[in-house]
Amino acid sequence: MDNSTEVVYFLLAAYGNIGESKYLYFSIMLVWYLSICVANTVLIVVIYVDRRLHEPMYMFLCNLFVNEIGGSTSLYPLLLSQMFSDTHEVALPWCFLQMCFIYTSASVEFSSLAAMAYDRYVSICHPLHYNAIMTTGRVGVIILLIWVYSFINFTFLLSFVIRLKLCGNVIDKVFCDHHLVMKLACSVSKLNNISDLLFAFVTIVIPFSLISVSYMKILAVCLNTSKENKHKAVTTCTPQIVSVSNLFAGCIFHFVDSRFDVAHVPDKVRIILSVYILIFQPLVTPFMYGFNLPKIRQSCDRLLFWRK
Repeated sequence: MDNSTEVVYFLLAAYGNIGESKYLYFSIMLVWYLSICVANTVLIVVIYVDRRLHEPMYMFLCNLFVNEIGGSTSLYPLLLSQMFSDTHEVALPWCFLQMCFIYTSASVEFSSLAAMAYDRYVSICHPLHYNAIMTTGRVGVIILLIWVYSFINFTFLLSFVIRLKLCGNVIDKVFCDHHLVMKLACSVSKLNNISDLLFAFVTIVIPFSLISVSYMKILAVCLNTSKENKHKAVTTCTPQIVSVSNLFAGCIFHFVDSRFDVAHVPDKVRIILSVYILIFQPLVTPFMYGFNLPKIRQSCDRLLFWRK
């Protein structure tokens, strides 16, 4: 018997009834979102305006900052509007659109970090050939491929999900989660489960493997060099290692929350962990990669505060 129904909207049940606290949560989330947008936009403008920053590393960083704004925008506007909603309903097309932006952004994040790790590998392990390998045109092609690769990844995944017959419409999260939509299906084929695992593999495992290989080679070179070069390598690579670790932790939180019963975890803690990547990573990135770098700080002083 087919119990499927025509689903025209999803119900985001994790919001529940937050009562008068919604004003406090709304204010905190709005300030947080604006901080993300301002911090990343400032760095994008500084890198674009200052020609001294038109180098491969800063071009990759600029791409990363753009992605942080895009990833945050996929969550916060809906999050803020849902805080004042009594029904917490999201139309089907908007739900799939949000999934597209969130998962594409996650793929771009990992792929960008992999490209940046390769850039640092070439810079540290093959310094004499760096300018010949990492040309402006090649960097532009890499950035374009990152976005195409990430968009194709999710389009492949969406092609399986969008055809599912659904027997429910309640998603126990504050955003549209791909795996929870799959769990609403009347029946899920092995092909759907394989597509889910394949997406995780190409989005997380492949970039993470490339990052690991790059840093292992960098470490091998650093062990046989001067203290000055060791310090330079550590200073350059530490932000990326911290960022990758933060992303990996966020992915684990998201994976566990979507696939296992975590009813014993307090609701507020579970909600924060489920959106950990989209909340903390976009604000961590501009400070770890941007304002933390001397050349960008100097450019900010010159362009924003008119200091020489």
